[in-house]
Amino acid sequence: MENIQLITTDLSKFNTGDYYSAPKWKVGLWYLVNYFIFNSALPWPYAIKLRLLRVFGAKVGTGLVIKTGVRIKNPWMLSIGDNCWIGESVWIDNLTDVKLGNNVCLSQGAILLTGNHDYSREDFRYRLGTITLSNGVWIGARSMVCAGVHCASHAVLTVNSVATKNLEAWKIYSGNPAVPVRERKIHA
Repeated sequence: MENIQLITTDLSKFNTGDYYSAPKWKVGLWYLVNYFIFNSALPWPYAIKLRLLRVFGAKVGTGLVIKTGVRIKNPWMLSIGDNCWIGESVWIDNLTDVKLGNNVCLSQGAILLTGNHDYSREDFRYRLGTITLSNGVWIGARSMVCAGVHCASHAVLTVNSVATKNLEAWKIYSGNPAVPVRERKIHA
């Protein structure tokens, strides 16, 4: 009989793995701006939010609509195309790069989650993966896109769904984990 040694999780050994954010002063300043402007219930003008994102290193196109209650972890790891909508209470938990193409819609309560913990390691380190939402993607209310997922052109993730794998272009996905349910068709 083989002798197997079980190792348990030891959170005292936690390390961030490959995650690097920014100098502490920049992170601290961003947390204040994020809390008082972006995550606020006050309807700050979109132009002010757009300018602040750019000041903190985000690449942002024109026509951004960004509602109240939004949380963004690291704007310096964020790229947003033209005419994008970010709804109320969206959480962009970007421990690594998040890229939104043009005309992307993140509905209220949507979560973009670029990192998770590696439960197979004693040190519980981060596992990170870039999220890319191509042109015309719509992430439904209270849905989640997980680390490393690419949502191809005009894919849709329906309400309360979880994308754990890439979404194909022009398809509508639903469920947890999300599966394709039909083709997306847009009429004039």
